[in-house]
Amino acid sequence: MAAQLQEWTAAIYLAAALAAGVGLALDARRLGRLAVGLLVSGVIVHAISFTVLHRGEGTPPLTDLGEAVSFMSWIGTLGFLALMRWAGLSRLVVLVASLAFLGVFAAGVVPPGEAAEAGGSWPHAHVLLASAGLSMAGLAGLAGLLYLVEHRRLKEKRPIARWLPMPSLEALDRVNVIALAAGFPLLTLGVAAGMLWLHSATGRPWAGSAHETWCAVAWAVYAVLALARFAARQSSRQAAASAVGGFAFLFFAVIGLGLMP
Repeated sequence: MAAQLQEWTAAIYLAAALAAGVGLALDARRLGRLAVGLLVSGVIVHAISFTVLHRGEGTPPLTDLGEAVSFMSWIGTLGFLALMRWAGLSRLVVLVASLAFLGVFAAGVVPPGEAAEAGGSWPHAHVLLASAGLSMAGLAGLAGLLYLVEHRRLKEKRPIARWLPMPSLEALDRVNVIALAAGFPLLTLGVAAGMLWLHSATGRPWAGSAHETWCAVAWAVYAVLALARFAARQSSRQAAASAVGGFAFLFFAVIGLGLMP
């Protein structure tokens, strides 16, 4: 049942992306509203799939990479929906729905991992917090990328693409600020939970593995970015570029490194 719900989730996200894309191409607002409704439905079915999966027998560990990717897709989509109307991001449903579909699809093809070592509830706390933080960092990175694209378009005085009008620079900057403000504390708590997990399993909070080292460096990078944004009053354009680069580095440290042989 859980596997079927995951498949339905991917199908709903894909349908939302197609409806949003056709709606933009034809300038049909009804299709745009349908796409938003489908995206909300996908988030709900996605949440139900987690509940069913972790109540059944033979449940894969939450520390499994596929489960973590699926959870990140859900958190990221949920965060987008929470900010969509306030920041005027409805035209980006096609992009977010496509990314959510790819996330769920990728989670289904990632080979299952091994169960977490001893540590009580700390492994799950680590993955939940770190995944949520990574999702918020991804949302900040997406907003930053779109900010840079729109800023360049305005600077070069190029016309707006009719099929994908961009949100204002102010709206994208607000999303960047909120996502960074929410993501960095979550990442910090995720790192702390990971150290407590390791301490529970091995008696020491640091083992010096490549994954730990890269994650610690990525956390330090995000700490610098947060200080630059909130304490040093970094410019919006610089903050956008930092969000893109910071997320790319963080994604490699948390996900990409684990996929390397």
